[in-house]
Amino acid sequence: MIRILAVFVALICAAPAIAQPLPAGTDKQNTIVIDTTKGRIVIKLRTDIAPQHAERIKQLAREGFYNNVPFHRVMDGFMAQTGDGQNFNGTGGSKYPNLKQEFSSVHFKRGVVGMARKGDSVDSANSQFFIMFGDGAPLDGKYTVIGDVVQGMDVVDKLKKADASSPGGAVTDPDKMVKVQVAADLK
Repeated sequence: MIRILAVFVALICAAPAIAQPLPAGTDKQNTIVIDTTKGRIVIKLRTDIAPQHAERIKQLAREGFYNNVPFHRVMDGFMAQTGDGQNFNGTGGSKYPNLKQEFSSVHFKRGVVGMARKGDSVDSANSQFFIMFGDGAPLDGKYTVIGDVVQGMDVVDKLKKADASSPGGAVTDPDKMVKVQVAADLK
């Protein structure tokens, strides 16, 4: 019952965001719309530099894999990570095989979206991704850039952050992606 109530409240909070128009010139086939417990985030996928990763994100969004998935790792000034629709805690992936890296020269800065991976294994990205709060130069050329936030960085800034003593930036009672859709499929 509490879980149903929580989803209901999240939908009510997301309602104003759902009514927002997409930014002008948005390629709806390559844009992800994330309605969260804090509002709407719109991400332009970088199919020019990471076509396999962009396709995976769209595939999982269309399958509903990302719905109600938490931002399990949120580190103030660094990044907010989500995308574990398997275990909901940052340890899982999807039913699909891991992806080969698609590194580029794009700089990790505020609003850039990157694909998370396991440890030092460069070809282990699967379903998890992160959104940068600030500069992330140490990640340049070591993680795949999959997109840019084109609307909703104010929403990203509102996500519940990990306590400073939390190992690895794990968040207690995290905010969630309530619904994730490809913009072309918006309902």
